[in-house]
Amino acid sequence: MGDLLTPKELKRESFATTIFDSREADVIFVPFFATLSAELQLIVNKGVFRKRIAENEDYMRQKTMIELVKNSDAWQNSGGRDHVFVVTDPVAMWHVKDEIAPGILLLFSNENSSESMIHHTEVSLLKDVIVPYTHLLPRMDIAQNNKRDKLLYFRGAKHRHRLWDLLVNEPGVIMEEGFPNAMGKEQSITGMRTSEFCLHPAGDTPTSCRLFDAIQSLCIPVIVSDNIELPFEGMIDYSKFSIFVAVGNALTPSWLVNHLWNYSTEQKDEFRRNMAQVQENFQFDNGHSDGLGPIVANGAVNQVWKKVYQKLPMIREGIIREKRKPAGVSVPLRCHCT
Repeated sequence: MGDLLTPKELKRESFATTIFDSREADVIFVPFFATLSAELQLIVNKGVFRKRIAENEDYMRQKTMIELVKNSDAWQNSGGRDHVFVVTDPVAMWHVKDEIAPGILLLFSNENSSESMIHHTEVSLLKDVIVPYTHLLPRMDIAQNNKRDKLLYFRGAKHRHRLWDLLVNEPGVIMEEGFPNAMGKEQSITGMRTSEFCLHPAGDTPTSCRLFDAIQSLCIPVIVSDNIELPFEGMIDYSKFSIFVAVGNALTPSWLVNHLWNYSTEQKDEFRRNMAQVQENFQFDNGHSDGLGPIVANGAVNQVWKKVYQKLPMIREGIIREKRKPAGVSVPLRCHCT
């Protein structure tokens, strides 16, 4: 949002150009802060969060927003296909998820969708963009990298991961319960910077900040998932700095640890060199407290807009196809996930 509001003379490195005539725009950004709206409601009155009633202020905000947007000339012209919505919370926009489904959704990957989340049939990698979490740990320059005396590090929720019991007593493996918040940040920095590999088991939100903290710490990610989607793929090749492991293999006793011990020093050094080259791609912060000002040239904001730009031909085709559709004909929801 800060990038879009930054005065033109300061937008030196920005890929996106802000204009105020929708007829001239490639896409229309809808500035609705869905996560903030949901969090406010959970604080004020959690009991009505799922109810479509006036007492649910989050629902009323969503309702007002979608009515305003759908009544605009821009929406009428495209059916919402060129509208960009930020949906970076599993329950954000839940009350209007059907209405925003035609648009371009900026969202985190979500393997285990439930009734409370946007479903796979409402997400398409032909039009939507997977975005990264903001990393919580500071960036480590490759020149700072020292000898790492631990094999594998994980910090997270013990009860959510079946791997915990398999790995907790393995030599060279550090399993810590907690998160890299104010209390656990220093522990996470130490753990990630002294370990060769960082475990990333996909959960309800498979691309959690843990993955991007590992990248900033030059700790080789070990991604345990059968079907994860990652930010900026096509522009970034994760296989050059990450190890992908099938869930079945990871849950086989001793398999994962034995697999990691087999990587040579040369292979691990190459992973880290490649990782250092993409650290900047996951950086949102431009160093300005209000968000206004020049952004990081190869940072996450530009990566998001470049990814949206790649989707434009398919989006425009969809708009044209929709316009020539005979009256009364409906097209069922389809999933184009790969």
